[in-house]
Amino acid sequence: YTILSRVHSDRNVYPSAGVLFVHVLEREYFKGEFPPYPKPGEISNDPITFNTNLMGYPDRPGWLRYIQRTPYSDGVLYGSPTVENVGKPTIIEITAYNRRTFETARHNLIINIMSAEDFPLPYQAEFFIRNMNVEEMLASEVLGDFLGAVKNVWQPERLNAINITSALDRGGRVPLPINDMKEGVYVMVGADVPFSSCLREVENPQNQLRCSQEMEPVITCDKKFRTQFHIDWCKISLVDNTKQVSTFQEVIRGEGILPDGGEYKPPSDTLKSRDYYSDFLITLAVPSAIALVLFLILAYIMCCRREGVEKRNMQTPDIQLVHHSAIQKSTKELRDMSKNREIAWPLSTLPVFHPVTGEIVPPLHTDSYDNTSMPLMQTQQ
Repeated sequence: YTILSRVHSDRNVYPSAGVLFVHVLEREYFKGEFPPYPKPGEISNDPITFNTNLMGYPDRPGWLRYIQRTPYSDGVLYGSPTVENVGKPTIIEITAYNRRTFETARHNLIINIMSAEDFPLPYQAEFFIRNMNVEEMLASEVLGDFLGAVKNVWQPERLNAINITSALDRGGRVPLPINDMKEGVYVMVGADVPFSSCLREVENPQNQLRCSQEMEPVITCDKKFRTQFHIDWCKISLVDNTKQVSTFQEVIRGEGILPDGGEYKPPSDTLKSRDYYSDFLITLAVPSAIALVLFLILAYIMCCRREGVEKRNMQTPDIQLVHHSAIQKSTKELRDMSKNREIAWPLSTLPVFHPVTGEIVPPLHTDSYDNTSMPLMQTQQ
C-alpha cells in the first residue's frame, strides 16, 4: 500500500489517492553526475542537498512534503495525494546541489495520481509514536513493522497507511539533545472493519481519568507495540466516517438578476460652493467668547473685590496692631544701626594693653580729636 521508488531522470510514478506516497532521493545516484574528487580512487562523500518544487511554481503542492535531515543523508518526498488531483499529472522539479563544487543537477518527477477503489476507508486511527522521527518512520522496514503490529491488533481485511506527519508540523517543540530524544511522529492508518476492543480501551472512563492526570492509560495490546514503538495512547484519534452526518446544505440559486433600483445618477462634475461661516462660529468664535467671559469674571473677583488695608486694620485688635508696629520699628532701627557700622568705636571698647607684649597701646585718635562729643553708647531715637 505504500509506494516506494528510487530517483531517476524524468521518472513516472503512479500513487493512489488517499494512500501514503514515499519517494526517496538517493545521494548515490546524483554523485555520478558531479565531477569526482581531484585524487583518483578517493571515495567521494560530497554534501548534497535537494530542492523540490512544482514546475512553474516556487513550492510543492499542498499535500506533498519534503525532508532531509543533513546534507549527508537522503532526501524524502512524502504525502497523501488528494482526490481532487486524480487524473492530473504533477511534475516536480528536483534540483540537487553539490555543496563542495557548487554544481547542480536537475531531474523531473512526474506524479500520476490514480483513484483507489476502496478509498476512503471508513475507519481511520491516528497514532502518536514518541520514539521516532519522521524520516525514520518513512523507511519501508519500520513502516512495515508498524503496520504489521496494527494489523495484529485490529485484524482488518484491508489496511492502508494514509498519512505521516511530524509532531513539529502539529505545533510540537524541538526536543532537547538529551538521551537521543525524538520529535515524535503521527501515523494515520485506515481499515475496512470497526475498531477492535483494544483500541476502544482508551475511551473508557478509567483511562480518560488517567490521561487527564497525565498518567499512562492501561492498554492490553500495548505490549505488542512496546518492543519497537512507544505509543502515546492518550493522543490516539479514532474516526468513524460511517457515523458522520453530512452537513451539506443545498444552495438555492436565484435568477442572477439584481432588483431594479432605478436609473443610475452619477454625481455632478461641478461642486457647489460651501459656506464655512457657521463652522467658524462653532469652532472658534463661541469658545473664544466663553473664555473671554470667564476671564473677565475672574479678573473682577481677584482685583475689584479686595477688602483693602483700612478694612483689615478696622477688624484687627489694637494690641495686635501695637505689637506689629513695635516689630516694624525695631526692625527699622536694627537696619539703621547696621548702616552706621563705619563710625569710630567708643573709647571704652578699645584695647589699652597689647595682648602679646603687654605694652601700652596709644590711642587710635590724635589729641586734637574731640572724643568727648562721641557718646559711649548710641541713644535710641
